[in-house]
Amino acid sequence: MDKRKIKKSVYKFYDEIARKDREVKGNVDKLNKSLGYSEEDLKKIPEESQLGLGCGNPVEDGKPKEGEIIGDLGSGKGMDVFLISKSIGNTGFVIGIDSNYKMVERAREIAHKRGFKNTGFRLGEIEHIPIEDNYLDLLTSNCVINLSTDKEQVYKEIYRVLKPNGRISISDIILKKDLPDDMKKDPNIYGTWVGGAISLEEIKEILDKVGFRNIDISIDEVTDEYANKWGYGLGIKEYIGNGNILAYK
Repeated sequence: MDKRKIKKSVYKFYDEIARKDREVKGNVDKLNKSLGYSEEDLKKIPEESQLGLGCGNPVEDGKPKEGEIIGDLGSGKGMDVFLISKSIGNTGFVIGIDSNYKMVERAREIAHKRGFKNTGFRLGEIEHIPIEDNYLDLLTSNCVINLSTDKEQVYKEIYRVLKPNGRISISDIILKKDLPDDMKKDPNIYGTWVGGAISLEEIKEILDKVGFRNIDISIDEVTDEYANKWGYGLGIKEYIGNGNILAYK
């Protein structure tokens, strides 16, 4: 599938999700807990922002601190942004970035309705992050970068917007072995993060090239909840894992 078709498929997938109300709460909570969110975490997050679209919990690994300026790539309706906001206090600020206007609009509505004063949401593509140079202490992202057809450009942009010694905490699907051709041709496979996944070695090579240091990448097995919800019956578990990516500028 060429890059234009991939981008069109991804946008269509998320546009449909953005237009829908939140799914049955119990189903989403079960998925989020399987990805590392605690009951306490989920109580801090507005229900209407929880879409079950992640593949890990980058907030836990990123350890946001009071007063930090943080960005979240592919923020959707703001789930991780709202969780981060609880850790950074009134002197910190967290910016969510998403390329889907409906997602950004809904996140802003939720923030206003629920009184989140230390959050903001911006429309933008992850290959061209709408944040100034050397601005963020931490950047998080949850199952988004693998959607990009130019991952090196994404990581260059991430490096640019981080302060010196700034850090990343990214959850992403990582390829364990090559996908079969029939799976690659399935249009659903790109919207659900699998089709664009690359290997641990490829990710590390990109991070090294861009200039990141203290790189730490681990892979967890994809949960049954994730595979059942987003696998479309294609048997994805043997091909992919949930990656946890930590590194410093």
